[in-house]
Amino acid sequence: MGILLAEEAEAAGGAMGMVSMVVLWAAMFAVLYFFILRPQNKEKKRVAAMLAELAAGDSVMTTSGFYGIVIGIEDDTVIVEFGNNKNCRIPMDKAAISKVEKPGE
Repeated sequence: MGILLAEEAEAAGGAMGMVSMVVLWAAMFAVLYFFILRPQNKEKKRVAAMLAELAAGDSVMTTSGFYGIVIGIEDDTVIVEFGNNKNCRIPMDKAAISKVEKPGE
């Protein structure tokens, strides 16, 4: 009789251990989602919207820290004019733009 009670208690403890393990994994996934994945997706959407609104004449800052003015836009390429003498025009990928300011801002 004592052996049967011990086996039943062990089986019940194993089921509780499984439930607590599932709850622990669900909590870890929730933390991962709310602190890592969700903010990353929001940032991707913000950058995509910023690049979609890019137009000629906008002042931009590149990921390397250079400031310039957009003078031409093609599919994934942007021609940016750097410097005061206005003869340094460099084609670059749209992904290299980190900040955009409209002319009136």
